[in-house]
Amino acid sequence: MGIKTSHDSETPAHNQQILSACAFIHRERDGRRELFIAKRADTKKFLPGVYELPGGHIDFGEEMITGLKREIQEEFNMSLEVGDPFFAFTYTNPIKGSQTIEVVYFAQFIDDTDGITLNPEDHSSYQWVSEDNLEKVANSEKNLDDIEFKAIKKGFDLIRGKQLKF
Repeated sequence: MGIKTSHDSETPAHNQQILSACAFIHRERDGRRELFIAKRADTKKFLPGVYELPGGHIDFGEEMITGLKREIQEEFNMSLEVGDPFFAFTYTNPIKGSQTIEVVYFAQFIDDTDGITLNPEDHSSYQWVSEDNLEKVANSEKNLDDIEFKAIKKGFDLIRGKQLKF
């Protein structure tokens, strides 16, 4: 695993803005489009046990895509092919005292998915879910109305070629 940096979701960053990149890692299996989604470790102080798009904080001076690839390598021991960004949103982290600007990119694993190895400090499990099974990974902390789920829905719409409203 790569070297872990010190800007996790609990390191104080009072009144700072943090850049984060996440991956909408998708594949087609048995004629269905599926999304890779990871469950945050229960030991996390910010959103423990919540499913999320994988990714993380970008280091100062680091390119967004380089940082996203680094995060996926650190957290899952996997290499990633990164496509275009398609969604951006902000949220506050009361544990850090910061605001995060998150950019979501289309992506696919380069490596065979049998090689996924979870870093237990970051995630406890993962799933491949189809759009019609998203409710299985929602909970009271992050439900289907959450902005990240809206990003996920837009990702599925774009893959299907659905006409989007602007």
